[in-house]
Amino acid sequence: MTDISNKSVKVVVLGDIGRSPRMQYHALSLANNGLKVNIIGYVETKPLPDIQEKPNITITKLQPLKLGGPKLIQYFAKTLWQTISLLLTLFITGKCDYILCQNPPAIPTLFVCRFYCLITKTKFIIDWHNYANSIMALSLASKHPLLRVATLLEKWFGQSSDHNLCVTYAMKEDLIEKWGIVATVLYDRPPKIFHPITVHERHNWFLKIGEQYNDFLDSNYKGSEVKTAFTETFGDSIVLRQDRPGLLFSSTSWTPDEDFGILLEALQVYETTHALSKKLPKLICVITGKGPMKEYYQEQIAARNWKNVTVITPWLEAKDYPTMVASADLGVCLHTSSSGLDLPMKVVDMFGAGLPVCACDFKCINELVQHGLNGYTFKSSDELSKQIVSWFEGFPNNAQQNKQIQKMRQELTKFQESRWEDNWDLRVRKFFES
Repeated sequence: MTDISNKSVKVVVLGDIGRSPRMQYHALSLANNGLKVNIIGYVETKPLPDIQEKPNITITKLQPLKLGGPKLIQYFAKTLWQTISLLLTLFITGKCDYILCQNPPAIPTLFVCRFYCLITKTKFIIDWHNYANSIMALSLASKHPLLRVATLLEKWFGQSSDHNLCVTYAMKEDLIEKWGIVATVLYDRPPKIFHPITVHERHNWFLKIGEQYNDFLDSNYKGSEVKTAFTETFGDSIVLRQDRPGLLFSSTSWTPDEDFGILLEALQVYETTHALSKKLPKLICVITGKGPMKEYYQEQIAARNWKNVTVITPWLEAKDYPTMVASADLGVCLHTSSSGLDLPMKVVDMFGAGLPVCACDFKCINELVQHGLNGYTFKSSDELSKQIVSWFEGFPNNAQQNKQIQKMRQELTKFQESRWEDNWDLRVRKFFES
């Protein structure tokens, strides 16, 4: 295997590094192979602890521009500021052998990185997570001149790269058919921090999060008793309680491309069904993440005034997120993709932790979620509500349902055999050997 430890790479994330898990995993894989890595991006939330602790990874923070006024003026001012700040940062931080750039956003990332690579004779690698133009199309008319220009720029500069990575085979086919761009598929795979955990680890987590949210603790919890709403002591062991509530988990960036109204309607059906049935447990739904529509949905949740469903919206540190995922009984993903060609990283993380998922159905979701095998797909709140009610009916002592759950978890064990680190070495490392 060719030695690449004497090389350097800049990983460009024109977004919050802490909320860009795939690019952080790239950085760790590069660093683990001995390369010097400089991650350039915004630091609004803490990156992974491993990123902060690696001696051969440095983070160069970009400063965001905060500006009021009309949206169009904000957009152009922001683009100009990002162009100048990113270009200066690339040159000030010195030469490197490679730039690995996340797309989207395409403007100004692609042309700034391409210009730098042209001047410094640096290899230019793009990791296609989605299309920037498809995201812009959510808020602009199809014939809007800004959308047309953005699409052309994304195409031109995408074609100018030395290598391309993408997240699905559907995107690989689309890139070559539409723009003649040849890309290597690098499926998102969970890093080793996402794995099933023991009852004892779940218990400790419930005690910890219970310090902020009482719903995780037993209503009679006095502090001296080792007991939560989900776990209790049995002799010298910690066991799951038979009268525990169900724990539903979802994460979101609280943006318009994820319609959380679908989940709220499904939870409303669960609340109503619970009142008519003695077979359903109370439900705690944890929704993590930050984003522009969080307050809007928090108001919607508060207005429901549910008695049998509790919704909690914490922000979790990177080190706590995998534990929360592994502690849940069922996951929900409302990601739909503006292009229909990318896959939700959150589902990959859930699968890594052994958590079956109900995922919103769209064009290529079957590359990840196989309905009835490792999870479920749904097209409406009605379908989602039926899946949630069915999953928790008779919980936790429904023998037939437990058999289905066990089958799914066994299927996820196979998924967990392919981890990010091995997948990256197999498919991506070669691009840094030339």
